[in-house]
Amino acid sequence: MVRIRVLVVDDHRIFAESLAAALAAEPDVEVSAAGSGPAALRCLERAAAEGRRFDVMLVDADLGTVAGAVPGQREPGAGSGPPPPAQDGLALVAGVRVSHPGVRTVVLAERDDPRRAAMALQAGASGWVAKDCSLSRLLAVIRGVLREETHLPPALLTGVLRELTAARKHRTDSERLVESLTPREHEVLRCMVAGLGRKDVAARLFLSPHTVRTHMQNVLGKLGVHSTLAAVALARRAGVRPADLAGDVVERSGQLA
Repeated sequence: MVRIRVLVVDDHRIFAESLAAALAAEPDVEVSAAGSGPAALRCLERAAAEGRRFDVMLVDADLGTVAGAVPGQREPGAGSGPPPPAQDGLALVAGVRVSHPGVRTVVLAERDDPRRAAMALQAGASGWVAKDCSLSRLLAVIRGVLREETHLPPALLTGVLRELTAARKHRTDSERLVESLTPREHEVLRCMVAGLGRKDVAARLFLSPHTVRTHMQNVLGKLGVHSTLAAVALARRAGVRPADLAGDVVERSGQLA
């Protein structure tokens, strides 16, 4: 019998243990549980090293959310690379998509929320289900995502499609603004997305801080924003990659300020 390996990630211990026990009663399901994002990542790494990779990860949408924080929202000035180890459930989903692309993720939510469900899909989730759904429903979702299916509650479909359509429109508008930048301004923007300040950008691109300041002002003006954080947020929507601080090489010759 082919067994489905499931990892339950929830910081509510009683819920996580109860869900894991219910799933483990199925003859074809093997379950582990983790109480935090970092613990989940350790489980995934250990399983991969042992050649026993997980198939599906069930993640609490509000994992590790601090009171007053906006779930799923990442700081606009965050640096390059995968998201940091789980500030919340959606950050964990995005990180696992990068580090363990073979693992299907399903988000478990306390309430229906089209905006966050859309964010979960964009982060790489294959499903969004209510925490109080039946065990049979959850098992159907687990088996479905392994067949490359995407699962959403029917009541959320219209709202999620509306959110995804709006996100695509914002991306298109942002891409058009970014395309108005010169090659040098685009490189400065990539450095801004990577979290570099004016002096660091100047050192990286072999320019004077005054010249970088001018480029940054031009970038803000062309993008129609009034702060670096807003420029970075717009750039991320447009798919601008952060400068590769480890690998990019900037040539001194042949470049004009």
